[in-house]
Amino acid sequence: MAEEKLAVLIDADNVSYANVREMMEEISKYGNPTIKRIYADWTKPSLSGWKNVLLENAITPIQQYSYTTGKNSSDSALIIDAMDILYSEKVNGFCIVSSDSDFTRLATRLREAGMTVIGFGEKKTPQPFISACNKFIYLEILKSRAPEGKVEKKVAKSKTDGELLKKVDQGTVQLIIESASDLADETGWTFLGNLGNFILKKKPDFDPRNYGFPKLLPLIRALKKFEIDERESGQGNIRHIYLKLK
Repeated sequence: MAEEKLAVLIDADNVSYANVREMMEEISKYGNPTIKRIYADWTKPSLSGWKNVLLENAITPIQQYSYTTGKNSSDSALIIDAMDILYSEKVNGFCIVSSDSDFTRLATRLREAGMTVIGFGEKKTPQPFISACNKFIYLEILKSRAPEGKVEKKVAKSKTDGELLKKVDQGTVQLIIESASDLADETGWTFLGNLGNFILKKKPDFDPRNYGFPKLLPLIRALKKFEIDERESGQGNIRHIYLKLK
């Protein structure tokens, strides 16, 4: 199966360059970023910190002058480029990097055209933009690397350390329980491989790393509400994980 080709479009006015390396590593999990562009008025001294980051990650800066005070002209340039790329049929999906709700309609339009849209932004990102994406990843969690042997302590503890690690709220617990129930077979068992994708359809910003867990399974185990069953797949040593509400 061919690797997904992705266009990465970054709004430099609404994100920090501090997370770019981790962000590009994250994007590589979903496909090959064949187009990488970043938009801003590069004449602004405040953006000088981006220079080395762009060189290191081979990201093309797109100059967009601020013609009117208080207006973000780079938004328009990004949207126009996104539509040009869409019609060029050179990619299978888009990564839109911004904490700005102005890209909500763009994300919706790209998905209408059959594109996968992955959003990246800070925790302050408005909900409409998050909901318009197939998946939304908070930039704050990309530097959060919790050791797997210690993650269960995170479930009842709120720890920031400048990152996005928070207590698993009752709403999230209920989301997991209801989603597992929706997917369960007649015996009550749910295949873990389907559960994560199903939850994302309901809540695009769901990510176990938001709560300090590297994967969904450690989060499920920490909740202590499910039986876990590991089954042989019949192909090599691959094991499939199933869960059932206690």
